[in-house]
Amino acid sequence: MSVVKQSTFIIIRDDRSVDPKTVVRQGLRIGRAPDSDVWLNHPTVSRLHAGINEVEGYFYVFNLSASTATALNGRLIPFNESAALTTGDELQIGPHFLKIEETGETLTIRIAAQFALAVGEREPPHKAEAYKKQIAVKERVAPTPEVSSSLKIWWDDKRTREKAGRLSPLHPQAPPRVGKIRFNWKPTRDLVRPWPFAIFIWAIIIIGTLSAVAAVKYKIAFAPEPISDAHTRTTFELLPAIAKQANGGSCTSCHALGISVANKEKLSANCAACHQTEAFAPTIIRAHRDAGITCITCHSEHRGQGFNPMDAALASCANCHSDDNKHVYNGKSVRTPHGGTFGYPVINGVWVWKGLDAEELEAKPEIAALLKKTRATPDNPQQWRNAQFHAIHVHRVRVVNGISGSEEIDTGDQVLTCSSCHKTSYMGANVNRAFPRTTCGRCHNGQFFERQAVAAKFDAPSCTSCHVQHLKDTHWASSLRVAGQNMPAAPETSK
Repeated sequence: MSVVKQSTFIIIRDDRSVDPKTVVRQGLRIGRAPDSDVWLNHPTVSRLHAGINEVEGYFYVFNLSASTATALNGRLIPFNESAALTTGDELQIGPHFLKIEETGETLTIRIAAQFALAVGEREPPHKAEAYKKQIAVKERVAPTPEVSSSLKIWWDDKRTREKAGRLSPLHPQAPPRVGKIRFNWKPTRDLVRPWPFAIFIWAIIIIGTLSAVAAVKYKIAFAPEPISDAHTRTTFELLPAIAKQANGGSCTSCHALGISVANKEKLSANCAACHQTEAFAPTIIRAHRDAGITCITCHSEHRGQGFNPMDAALASCANCHSDDNKHVYNGKSVRTPHGGTFGYPVINGVWVWKGLDAEELEAKPEIAALLKKTRATPDNPQQWRNAQFHAIHVHRVRVVNGISGSEEIDTGDQVLTCSSCHKTSYMGANVNRAFPRTTCGRCHNGQFFERQAVAAKFDAPSCTSCHVQHLKDTHWASSLRVAGQNMPAAPETSK
Protein backbone atom coordinates (compact mmCIF):
# COMPACT_ATOMS: atom_id res chain seq x y z
CA MET A 1 0.00 0.00 0.00
CA SER A 2 1.41 3.45 -0.96
CA VAL A 3 2.12 5.88 1.87
CA VAL A 4 0.66 9.41 1.90
CA LYS A 5 3.44 11.87 2.85
CA GLN A 6 3.19 15.04 4.90
CA SER A 7 3.73 17.92 2.47
CA THR A 8 4.03 21.70 2.44
CA PHE A 9 1.37 23.77 0.63
CA ILE A 10 1.49 27.55 0.04
CA ILE A 11 -1.95 29.14 -0.51
CA ILE A 12 -2.11 32.54 -2.28
CA ARG A 13 -5.58 34.18 -2.45
CA ASP A 14 -5.87 36.68 -5.33
CA ASP A 15 -9.65 36.75 -4.83
CA ARG A 16 -9.44 38.02 -1.22
CA SER A 17 -7.37 40.61 0.63
CA VAL A 18 -5.47 38.12 2.82
CA ASP A 19 -1.79 37.25 3.20
CA PRO A 20 -0.42 33.98 1.77
CA LYS A 21 -0.44 31.09 4.23
CA THR A 22 1.61 27.89 4.54
CA VAL A 23 -0.10 24.59 5.40
CA VAL A 24 1.85 21.44 6.38
CA ARG A 25 -0.45 18.40 6.16
CA GLN A 26 -0.73 14.91 4.75
CA GLY A 27 -3.82 15.98 2.83
CA LEU A 28 -4.97 19.47 1.83
CA ARG A 29 -8.77 19.88 2.31
CA ILE A 30 -10.62 22.05 -0.21
CA GLY A 31 -14.29 22.94 0.32
CA ARG A 32 -17.04 25.22 1.64
CA ALA A 33 -16.68 24.13 5.29
CA PRO A 34 -15.22 26.99 7.39
CA ASP A 35 -12.44 24.75 8.78
CA SER A 36 -11.17 23.76 5.30
CA ASP A 37 -7.51 24.42 4.49
CA VAL A 38 -8.64 26.14 1.26
CA TRP A 39 -12.00 27.79 2.01
CA LEU A 40 -14.11 28.40 -1.14
CA ASN A 41 -17.31 30.03 0.11
CA HIS A 42 -19.76 29.49 -2.75
CA PRO A 43 -23.04 27.52 -3.06
CA THR A 44 -21.65 25.40 -5.92
CA VAL A 45 -18.78 24.12 -3.75
CA SER A 46 -19.34 21.10 -1.49
CA ARG A 47 -18.38 21.16 2.21
CA LEU A 48 -15.50 18.75 1.49
CA HIS A 49 -15.07 19.12 -2.27
CA ALA A 50 -11.56 17.86 -3.11
CA GLY A 51 -8.23 16.95 -1.56
CA ILE A 52 -4.56 17.04 -2.59
CA ASN A 53 -1.94 14.52 -1.39
CA GLU A 54 1.69 13.69 -2.13
CA VAL A 55 2.35 10.01 -2.83
CA GLU A 56 5.73 8.63 -3.97
CA GLY A 57 7.00 12.12 -4.89
CA TYR A 58 3.96 13.15 -6.98
CA PHE A 59 0.98 15.35 -6.06
CA TYR A 60 -2.53 14.04 -6.80
CA VAL A 61 -5.93 15.76 -6.61
CA PHE A 62 -8.84 13.57 -5.44
CA ASN A 63 -12.46 14.54 -6.30
CA LEU A 64 -14.73 14.11 -3.23
CA SER A 65 -17.85 15.88 -4.60
CA ALA A 66 -20.57 13.82 -6.26
CA SER A 67 -22.97 16.76 -6.67
CA THR A 68 -20.82 19.43 -8.35
CA ALA A 69 -18.05 19.22 -10.92
CA THR A 70 -14.27 19.46 -10.52
CA ALA A 71 -12.23 20.17 -13.66
CA LEU A 72 -8.49 19.87 -14.34
CA ASN A 73 -7.43 21.91 -17.39
CA GLY A 74 -11.03 21.81 -18.60
CA ARG A 75 -11.35 18.02 -18.17
CA LEU A 76 -13.82 16.78 -15.56
CA ILE A 77 -12.46 14.48 -12.84
CA PRO A 78 -14.95 11.69 -12.01
CA PHE A 79 -16.22 11.31 -8.46
CA ASN A 80 -13.92 9.28 -6.14
CA GLU A 81 -11.09 9.36 -8.70
CA SER A 82 -7.71 11.10 -8.70
CA ALA A 83 -5.47 12.87 -11.20
CA ALA A 84 -1.80 13.83 -11.06
CA LEU A 85 -0.84 17.51 -10.84
CA THR A 86 2.08 19.36 -12.38
CA THR A 87 3.27 22.93 -12.80
CA GLY A 88 0.95 24.98 -15.04
CA ASP A 89 -2.20 22.97 -14.26
CA GLU A 90 -5.44 24.79 -13.51
CA LEU A 91 -8.19 23.36 -11.27
CA GLN A 92 -11.70 24.80 -11.49
CA ILE A 93 -14.09 24.37 -8.53
CA GLY A 94 -17.27 26.43 -8.86
CA PRO A 95 -16.25 29.98 -9.88
CA HIS A 96 -12.76 29.53 -8.38
CA PHE A 97 -9.62 28.77 -10.43
CA LEU A 98 -6.60 27.19 -8.70
CA LYS A 99 -3.25 27.64 -10.49
CA ILE A 100 -0.73 24.90 -9.63
CA GLU A 101 3.03 25.46 -9.30
CA GLU A 102 5.30 22.68 -8.00
CA THR A 103 8.67 23.64 -6.51
CA GLY A 104 10.55 20.64 -5.17
CA GLU A 105 8.50 19.20 -2.30
CA THR A 106 6.33 22.34 -2.03
CA LEU A 107 3.07 22.89 -3.92
CA THR A 108 1.97 26.51 -4.47
CA ILE A 109 -1.72 27.14 -5.20
CA ARG A 110 -2.80 30.58 -6.48
CA ILE A 111 -6.58 31.13 -6.28
CA ALA A 112 -8.61 33.50 -8.48
CA ALA A 113 -12.36 33.83 -9.02
CA GLN A 114 -14.64 34.64 -11.93
CA PHE A 115 -18.18 35.11 -10.64
CA ALA A 116 -21.28 34.16 -12.69
CA LEU A 117 -19.16 31.53 -14.49
CA ALA A 118 -19.89 27.83 -13.93
CA VAL A 119 -17.60 24.87 -14.64
CA GLY A 120 -17.36 24.31 -18.38
CA GLU A 121 -18.49 27.86 -19.35
CA ARG A 122 -15.02 29.39 -19.57
CA GLU A 123 -13.75 30.36 -23.04
CA PRO A 124 -11.27 27.83 -24.50
CA PRO A 125 -7.59 28.77 -23.91
CA HIS A 126 -5.32 30.09 -26.61
CA LYS A 127 -3.71 27.47 -28.86
CA ALA A 128 -0.24 28.17 -27.39
CA GLU A 129 -1.54 27.70 -23.86
CA ALA A 130 -3.37 24.51 -24.81
CA TYR A 131 -0.19 23.13 -26.49
CA LYS A 132 1.88 23.71 -23.34
CA LYS A 133 -0.69 21.91 -21.21
CA GLN A 134 -0.81 18.99 -23.68
CA ILE A 135 2.95 18.56 -23.29
CA ALA A 136 2.54 18.64 -19.51
CA VAL A 137 -0.12 15.92 -19.77
CA LYS A 138 2.20 13.68 -21.80
CA GLU A 139 4.90 14.01 -19.11
CA ARG A 140 2.38 13.46 -16.33
CA VAL A 141 2.53 10.24 -14.31
CA ALA A 142 -0.89 8.58 -14.22
CA PRO A 143 -1.96 7.28 -10.79
CA THR A 144 -1.42 3.54 -10.46
CA PRO A 145 -4.23 1.33 -9.09
CA GLU A 146 -2.29 1.07 -5.82
CA VAL A 147 -2.03 4.89 -5.51
CA SER A 148 -5.73 5.36 -6.38
CA SER A 149 -6.72 2.77 -3.78
CA SER A 150 -4.56 4.42 -1.10
CA LEU A 151 -6.04 7.86 -1.78
CA LYS A 152 -9.60 6.53 -1.74
CA ILE A 153 -9.08 4.76 1.61
CA TRP A 154 -7.38 7.85 3.11
CA TRP A 155 -10.11 10.32 2.05
CA ASP A 156 -13.01 7.95 2.87
CA ASP A 157 -11.74 7.92 6.46
CA LYS A 158 -11.57 11.75 6.52
CA ARG A 159 -15.04 12.07 4.98
CA THR A 160 -16.54 9.64 7.52
CA ARG A 161 -15.01 11.54 10.45
CA GLU A 162 -16.24 14.87 9.06
CA LYS A 163 -19.83 13.63 8.85
CA ALA A 164 -19.64 11.98 12.28
CA GLY A 165 -18.44 15.25 13.82
CA ARG A 166 -21.68 17.07 12.92
CA LEU A 167 -24.19 16.12 15.63
CA SER A 168 -27.89 16.18 14.84
CA PRO A 169 -30.33 18.31 16.91
CA LEU A 170 -31.65 15.07 18.47
CA HIS A 171 -28.25 14.10 19.91
CA PRO A 172 -28.43 13.87 23.75
CA GLN A 173 -27.02 16.96 25.47
CA ALA A 174 -26.61 15.62 29.04
CA PRO A 175 -24.19 12.77 29.87
CA PRO A 176 -25.76 9.45 30.96
CA ARG A 177 -26.11 8.75 34.67
CA VAL A 178 -23.64 6.14 35.85
CA GLY A 179 -23.76 3.54 38.59
CA LYS A 180 -26.29 1.03 39.81
CA ILE A 181 -29.99 1.66 40.10
CA ARG A 182 -29.76 2.86 43.72
CA PHE A 183 -27.89 6.00 42.57
CA ASN A 184 -30.94 7.01 40.51
CA TRP A 185 -33.36 6.72 43.45
CA LYS A 186 -35.20 9.89 44.55
CA PRO A 187 -37.38 10.33 47.67
CA THR A 188 -41.11 10.92 47.34
CA ARG A 189 -42.88 13.99 48.79
CA ASP A 190 -44.14 12.14 51.85
CA LEU A 191 -40.54 11.56 52.99
CA VAL A 192 -39.35 15.17 52.45
CA ARG A 193 -39.58 17.57 55.40
CA PRO A 194 -41.42 20.77 54.29
CA TRP A 195 -39.73 24.15 54.67
CA PRO A 196 -41.17 26.58 57.22
CA PHE A 197 -43.63 29.00 55.62
CA ALA A 198 -41.83 31.96 57.21
CA ILE A 199 -38.78 31.37 55.00
CA PHE A 200 -40.82 32.16 51.90
CA ILE A 201 -42.32 35.29 53.49
CA TRP A 202 -38.89 36.68 54.42
CA ALA A 203 -37.50 35.75 51.00
CA ILE A 204 -40.28 37.70 49.25
CA ILE A 205 -39.69 40.73 51.49
CA ILE A 206 -35.91 40.73 50.93
CA ILE A 207 -36.13 40.21 47.15
CA GLY A 208 -38.83 42.89 46.82
CA THR A 209 -36.74 45.42 48.76
CA LEU A 210 -33.62 44.73 46.70
CA SER A 211 -35.63 44.99 43.47
CA ALA A 212 -37.05 48.37 44.47
CA VAL A 213 -33.58 49.70 45.28
CA ALA A 214 -32.16 48.32 42.04
CA ALA A 215 -34.96 49.90 40.01
CA VAL A 216 -33.78 53.31 41.22
CA LYS A 217 -30.04 52.89 41.75
CA TYR A 218 -29.06 50.08 39.40
CA LYS A 219 -31.29 49.84 36.34
CA ILE A 220 -29.11 47.24 34.64
CA ALA A 221 -30.42 44.68 37.15
CA PHE A 222 -33.63 44.44 35.09
CA ALA A 223 -31.90 44.35 31.71
CA PRO A 224 -30.75 41.11 30.00
CA GLU A 225 -27.48 42.83 29.00
CA PRO A 226 -26.07 46.37 29.41
CA ILE A 227 -27.18 48.95 26.85
CA SER A 228 -24.67 50.68 24.57
CA ASP A 229 -22.68 53.74 25.60
CA ALA A 230 -24.57 55.81 23.03
CA HIS A 231 -27.81 55.34 24.98
CA THR A 232 -26.27 55.91 28.43
CA ARG A 233 -24.68 59.32 27.71
CA THR A 234 -26.28 62.51 28.99
CA THR A 235 -24.69 64.67 26.27
CA PHE A 236 -24.14 64.25 22.53
CA GLU A 237 -20.68 63.29 21.23
CA LEU A 238 -21.71 63.05 17.57
CA LEU A 239 -22.39 66.44 16.00
CA PRO A 240 -24.61 67.29 14.28
CA ALA A 241 -26.74 65.05 16.48
CA ILE A 242 -28.90 62.25 15.08
CA ALA A 243 -31.32 62.32 18.04
CA LYS A 244 -33.49 65.01 19.64
CA GLN A 245 -32.22 64.39 23.17
CA ALA A 246 -29.67 62.24 25.00
CA ASN A 247 -31.15 59.09 26.51
CA GLY A 248 -29.12 59.04 29.74
CA GLY A 249 -29.76 55.36 30.42
CA SER A 250 -33.53 55.77 30.68
CA CYS A 251 -35.67 52.64 30.19
CA THR A 252 -39.10 54.25 29.78
CA SER A 253 -37.94 56.53 26.96
CA CYS A 254 -37.90 53.40 24.77
CA HIS A 255 -39.95 50.74 26.57
CA ALA A 256 -43.55 50.60 27.72
CA LEU A 257 -44.15 49.65 31.35
CA GLY A 258 -44.54 45.92 31.79
CA ILE A 259 -44.05 43.14 29.27
CA SER A 260 -46.62 43.17 26.48
CA VAL A 261 -47.04 42.90 22.72
CA ALA A 262 -47.43 46.69 22.56
CA ASN A 263 -43.86 47.07 23.83
CA LYS A 264 -42.42 46.25 20.40
CA GLU A 265 -44.68 48.77 18.67
CA LYS A 266 -43.80 51.47 21.21
CA LEU A 267 -40.09 50.78 20.74
CA SER A 268 -40.24 51.37 16.98
CA ALA A 269 -42.40 54.47 17.38
CA ASN A 270 -40.02 55.94 19.98
CA CYS A 271 -36.97 55.24 17.80
CA ALA A 272 -38.49 57.10 14.84
CA ALA A 273 -39.70 59.97 17.05
CA CYS A 274 -36.37 60.56 18.81
CA HIS A 275 -34.04 60.00 15.84
CA GLN A 276 -35.58 62.72 13.68
CA THR A 277 -33.21 65.66 13.15
CA GLU A 278 -31.85 67.84 10.36
CA ALA A 279 -28.86 65.49 10.03
CA PHE A 280 -30.76 62.21 10.15
CA ALA A 281 -34.19 60.73 9.36
CA PRO A 282 -35.07 57.05 10.06
CA THR A 283 -36.31 56.25 6.56
CA ILE A 284 -37.21 52.67 5.65
CA ILE A 285 -37.22 51.52 2.03
CA ARG A 286 -40.45 50.22 0.54
CA ALA A 287 -39.41 46.55 0.42
CA HIS A 288 -38.59 46.59 4.15
CA ARG A 289 -41.75 48.48 5.04
CA ASP A 290 -43.89 45.93 3.18
CA ALA A 291 -42.08 43.09 5.00
CA GLY A 292 -42.76 44.65 8.42
CA ILE A 293 -39.12 45.55 9.11
CA THR A 294 -38.74 48.18 11.84
CA CYS A 295 -35.89 49.97 13.62
CA ILE A 296 -35.40 47.29 16.27
CA THR A 297 -35.29 44.52 13.66
CA CYS A 298 -31.77 45.63 12.71
CA HIS A 299 -30.71 47.81 15.68
CA SER A 300 -31.75 45.68 18.65
CA GLU A 301 -30.15 46.86 21.91
CA HIS A 302 -28.88 45.21 25.15
CA ARG A 303 -25.74 43.72 23.61
CA GLY A 304 -23.18 45.30 25.90
CA GLN A 305 -21.60 48.72 26.39
CA GLY A 306 -19.40 48.42 23.31
CA PHE A 307 -22.35 47.60 21.05
CA ASN A 308 -22.45 49.66 17.84
CA PRO A 309 -25.92 49.93 16.19
CA MET A 310 -24.33 50.43 12.76
CA ASP A 311 -22.22 47.26 13.02
CA ALA A 312 -25.29 45.32 14.17
CA ALA A 313 -27.29 46.56 11.16
CA LEU A 314 -24.53 45.53 8.72
CA ALA A 315 -24.34 42.08 10.30
CA SER A 316 -28.14 41.72 10.19
CA CYS A 317 -28.03 42.02 6.40
CA ALA A 318 -26.25 38.67 6.19
CA ASN A 319 -28.32 37.11 8.98
CA CYS A 320 -31.65 37.89 7.29
CA HIS A 321 -30.76 37.67 3.59
CA SER A 322 -29.55 34.07 3.69
CA ASP A 323 -30.61 30.71 2.31
CA ASP A 324 -30.68 29.51 5.94
CA ASN A 325 -33.45 31.98 6.82
CA LYS A 326 -36.71 30.03 6.45
CA HIS A 327 -38.95 32.96 7.45
CA VAL A 328 -41.39 34.10 4.76
CA TYR A 329 -42.10 37.80 4.13
CA ASN A 330 -45.33 38.58 2.30
CA GLY A 331 -45.38 35.05 0.94
CA LYS A 332 -41.79 35.26 -0.33
CA SER A 333 -38.58 33.87 1.13
CA VAL A 334 -35.27 35.75 1.12
CA ARG A 335 -32.14 34.11 -0.22
CA THR A 336 -28.42 34.81 -0.14
CA PRO A 337 -27.89 37.82 -2.48
CA HIS A 338 -25.68 37.55 -5.54
CA GLY A 339 -25.24 33.79 -4.99
CA GLY A 340 -23.11 34.50 -1.90
CA THR A 341 -20.66 36.79 -3.72
CA PHE A 342 -20.34 40.36 -4.93
CA GLY A 343 -20.58 39.29 -8.56
CA TYR A 344 -21.13 41.10 -11.85
CA PRO A 345 -24.97 41.35 -12.27
CA VAL A 346 -25.04 39.96 -15.82
CA ILE A 347 -25.62 36.27 -16.56
CA ASN A 348 -25.60 34.96 -20.13
CA GLY A 349 -25.72 38.55 -21.42
CA VAL A 350 -28.89 39.43 -19.46
CA TRP A 351 -29.02 41.93 -16.57
CA VAL A 352 -30.22 40.21 -13.38
CA TRP A 353 -30.00 43.44 -11.36
CA LYS A 354 -33.48 44.89 -10.86
CA GLY A 355 -32.34 48.51 -11.03
CA LEU A 356 -33.57 51.53 -9.08
CA ASP A 357 -37.28 52.06 -8.47
CA ALA A 358 -39.08 55.40 -8.69
CA GLU A 359 -38.62 56.20 -4.99
CA GLU A 360 -34.87 55.56 -5.10
CA LEU A 361 -34.46 57.64 -8.27
CA GLU A 362 -36.33 60.51 -6.63
CA ALA A 363 -33.81 60.45 -3.77
CA LYS A 364 -30.84 60.43 -6.21
CA PRO A 365 -31.29 63.50 -8.45
CA GLU A 366 -27.69 63.31 -9.70
CA ILE A 367 -28.38 59.82 -11.10
CA ALA A 368 -31.61 61.02 -12.72
CA ALA A 369 -29.70 63.88 -14.39
CA LEU A 370 -27.14 61.47 -15.90
CA LEU A 371 -29.92 59.18 -17.15
CA LYS A 372 -31.58 62.12 -18.84
CA LYS A 373 -28.35 62.85 -20.73
CA THR A 374 -28.16 59.27 -22.02
CA ARG A 375 -31.83 59.44 -23.11
CA ALA A 376 -32.46 56.04 -21.53
CA THR A 377 -36.11 55.27 -20.69
CA PRO A 378 -37.89 52.48 -18.77
CA ASP A 379 -39.50 51.41 -22.06
CA ASN A 380 -36.27 49.50 -22.80
CA PRO A 381 -35.52 47.65 -19.50
CA GLN A 382 -32.15 46.29 -20.67
CA GLN A 383 -30.86 49.71 -21.73
CA TRP A 384 -32.49 51.39 -18.67
CA ARG A 385 -30.71 49.17 -16.12
CA ASN A 386 -27.44 49.37 -18.06
CA ALA A 387 -27.55 53.18 -17.94
CA GLN A 388 -28.39 53.18 -14.20
CA PHE A 389 -25.56 50.77 -13.36
CA HIS A 390 -22.95 52.89 -15.12
CA ALA A 391 -24.35 56.17 -13.79
CA ILE A 392 -23.91 54.88 -10.22
CA HIS A 393 -20.24 53.95 -10.74
CA VAL A 394 -18.58 56.10 -13.42
CA HIS A 395 -17.16 59.47 -12.21
CA ARG A 396 -18.80 59.04 -8.76
CA VAL A 397 -16.65 56.35 -7.08
CA ARG A 398 -13.00 56.55 -6.09
CA VAL A 399 -10.69 53.76 -7.25
CA VAL A 400 -9.04 51.25 -4.92
CA ASN A 401 -5.61 49.61 -5.13
CA GLY A 402 -5.28 47.47 -8.22
CA ILE A 403 -7.80 49.42 -10.34
CA SER A 404 -6.83 52.33 -12.59
CA GLY A 405 -8.91 55.48 -13.03
CA SER A 406 -8.74 59.13 -14.07
CA GLU A 407 -8.55 62.38 -12.12
CA GLU A 408 -11.84 64.05 -11.19
CA ILE A 409 -11.58 67.76 -12.09
CA ASP A 410 -13.50 69.21 -9.12
CA THR A 411 -12.01 67.08 -6.32
CA GLY A 412 -8.70 65.82 -7.73
CA ASP A 413 -9.59 62.24 -6.78
CA GLN A 414 -8.89 59.21 -8.93
CA VAL A 415 -12.37 58.00 -9.97
CA LEU A 416 -13.72 55.08 -11.98
CA THR A 417 -13.94 55.33 -15.76
CA CYS A 418 -15.06 52.92 -18.46
CA SER A 419 -11.53 51.54 -18.84
CA SER A 420 -11.33 50.78 -15.10
CA CYS A 421 -13.53 47.72 -15.59
CA HIS A 422 -13.55 47.07 -19.34
CA LYS A 423 -9.76 47.48 -19.98
CA THR A 424 -10.71 49.92 -22.75
CA SER A 425 -12.79 53.09 -22.94
CA TYR A 426 -14.25 52.13 -26.33
CA MET A 427 -17.93 51.27 -25.74
CA GLY A 428 -18.69 49.84 -29.17
CA ALA A 429 -19.63 46.34 -30.27
CA ASN A 430 -16.16 44.96 -29.34
CA VAL A 431 -16.19 46.15 -25.71
CA ASN A 432 -14.70 43.62 -23.28
CA ARG A 433 -17.63 42.34 -21.20
CA ALA A 434 -15.76 39.43 -19.62
CA PHE A 435 -13.12 41.36 -17.64
CA PRO A 436 -15.58 43.26 -15.33
CA ARG A 437 -16.41 39.94 -13.65
CA THR A 438 -12.91 39.93 -12.18
CA THR A 439 -12.99 43.55 -10.94
CA CYS A 440 -16.23 43.60 -8.90
CA GLY A 441 -14.68 41.65 -6.02
CA ARG A 442 -11.75 44.08 -5.66
CA CYS A 443 -14.01 46.89 -4.40
CA HIS A 444 -16.92 44.88 -3.01
CA ASN A 445 -14.91 42.64 -0.69
CA GLY A 446 -16.47 43.50 2.68
CA GLN A 447 -17.52 39.82 2.95
CA PHE A 448 -20.80 40.62 4.72
CA PHE A 449 -22.38 37.54 3.12
CA GLU A 450 -19.91 35.34 5.00
CA ARG A 451 -20.97 34.39 8.53
CA GLN A 452 -17.42 34.47 9.94
CA ALA A 453 -16.74 38.01 8.69
CA VAL A 454 -16.51 40.88 11.20
CA ALA A 455 -18.54 44.00 10.35
CA ALA A 456 -16.31 46.54 8.61
CA LYS A 457 -16.21 50.26 9.26
CA PHE A 458 -18.69 52.54 7.51
CA ASP A 459 -16.02 53.83 5.09
CA ALA A 460 -15.47 50.32 3.63
CA PRO A 461 -17.61 48.76 0.87
CA SER A 462 -20.54 46.82 2.27
CA CYS A 463 -24.18 45.97 1.55
CA THR A 464 -25.23 49.56 2.33
CA SER A 465 -22.76 51.01 -0.16
CA CYS A 466 -25.36 50.20 -2.83
CA HIS A 467 -28.52 49.43 -0.82
CA VAL A 468 -28.85 52.59 1.28
CA GLN A 469 -31.49 52.30 4.01
CA HIS A 470 -31.46 55.74 5.65
CA LEU A 471 -31.39 58.06 2.65
CA LYS A 472 -31.02 61.18 4.78
CA ASP A 473 -27.96 60.71 6.97
CA THR A 474 -25.13 63.22 6.68
CA HIS A 475 -22.81 61.00 8.73
CA TRP A 476 -23.20 57.97 6.48
CA ALA A 477 -21.21 58.64 3.31
CA SER A 478 -18.80 55.97 2.15
CA SER A 479 -15.33 57.39 1.55
CA LEU A 480 -15.36 55.74 -1.88
CA ARG A 481 -18.16 58.04 -3.03
CA VAL A 482 -16.98 61.42 -4.34
CA ALA A 483 -20.42 63.05 -3.91
CA GLY A 484 -21.20 61.28 -0.64
CA GLN A 485 -21.82 64.38 1.46
CA ASN A 486 -24.39 65.91 -0.90
CA MET A 487 -27.32 63.84 0.35
CA PRO A 488 -30.80 64.79 -0.94
CA ALA A 489 -33.84 65.20 1.27
CA ALA A 490 -35.46 61.94 2.35
CA PRO A 491 -39.06 60.93 1.64
CA GLU A 492 -41.60 60.84 4.44
CA THR A 493 -40.95 58.09 7.01
CA SER A 494 -43.50 55.31 7.13
CA LYS A 495 -44.04 53.27 10.29
